[in-house]
Amino acid sequence: MSIRPSISRLISFVLVTTTVACSDHGSTNPLAVPPALTSLPRDLTAPERSVQSASNAFSFALWKQVNTGPRDSNVFVSPLSASFSLGMAMTGAANQTLDDMRTGLQFGTTSLADIDAGYKSLIALLTSLDPTVTMDIANSIWYRNTFPFNQSFLDDGANYFGATIKPLDFDAVTTALASINGWVNTQTKGKIPTILDKIEPDNVMFLINAIYFKGSWRTRFDPALTIDGAFHAVSGDQTARVMHREGTMSYTESPTYQAVDLPYGDSAFTMTVVLPKPGTTVESLAASLDPTSWQSLITSLHAAAVDLYVPKVKMSWSSDLIPNLMQLGMRAPFFDGADFTRMSTRGHELFISTVRQKTYVDINEEGTEAAAVTSTGVTATAAPLVSLMRVDRPFVFVIRERLSGTVLFIGKVVRL
Repeated sequence: MSIRPSISRLISFVLVTTTVACSDHGSTNPLAVPPALTSLPRDLTAPERSVQSASNAFSFALWKQVNTGPRDSNVFVSPLSASFSLGMAMTGAANQTLDDMRTGLQFGTTSLADIDAGYKSLIALLTSLDPTVTMDIANSIWYRNTFPFNQSFLDDGANYFGATIKPLDFDAVTTALASINGWVNTQTKGKIPTILDKIEPDNVMFLINAIYFKGSWRTRFDPALTIDGAFHAVSGDQTARVMHREGTMSYTESPTYQAVDLPYGDSAFTMTVVLPKPGTTVESLAASLDPTSWQSLITSLHAAAVDLYVPKVKMSWSSDLIPNLMQLGMRAPFFDGADFTRMSTRGHELFISTVRQKTYVDINEEGTEAAAVTSTGVTATAAPLVSLMRVDRPFVFVIRERLSGTVLFIGKVVRL
């Protein structure tokens, strides 16, 4: 059994995602602050809850695998983007291939009909919650125009994932690459210009997800207070541009970490910065993240007076995710003998050859005023206690949708 047999047709499942994130003493608030969203506009349906729960379980499972790489490298992965791209592929899988994909994506025994309906609803929910935040999710399916794909499979991609469906002449490589990469560049507002650099003669399909997020802090950092400061990277000290705010924020701490939750827009979307305490490494903290520990962290957040220092961050990341996905039990789709007969009458000739992801993040001072940040739980005696949080060493951050609990991105910064 070979992962890249020359005689079989190949399918490449490609992922691309990008985020641009923009956030009392140390804040400026020239813009009107939208009302804080305190609940979802409606209860989640059973399929939505299933997909959201599976998505978060997959997020932390994939995170653990991705984060086993070099300890001196930053990581910024979008498990949600991977889930969407592989979810499109899963609609074409059958038998053991379908079971492996469903297991790897953490869906258990959920029916494919419920999974597809849940994906469709979750896309609609995430892209409509906050009109002051740009949250775009785009999907596309590009296929060789001479290969017979089932119309029902293509229709499912359009119906459940809102996918753009495009047959292309893959033999006209330059033109096909220009079409696919042009779509990627447009959907990510130029932050990720390309995802493919070649099309092999036996490639027959690319399923691509793009997520673009741009949010302004409810309370932004004052650029005048951004200073040069030390960041104690794993490879040695670096000079960083460090933002500063002091005020009431959503905060928690444990014996091993401090965490602060910084909302965007109407507060549906937030970024949670998790800083290991001295004596705890960023690797042990990152490895401890799972749905249970994450839920414990976010439910313990409370309003507190915080003196916050956090570095500006801009980075790109890319990876082939197949080895990580195989560790999660998703094996059959990547080998000769995979069953994609729901995708094509020649589905026994097909297997997944690549699952590539690129990401980009830029964290800086910009944002809207944070008048509605919840203050919970600062203990005061004669004067309020202020928790100093100086993010001057490797840390973890998570961008999430707070009300549904959906994790969008997980990052680890070990160098600037």
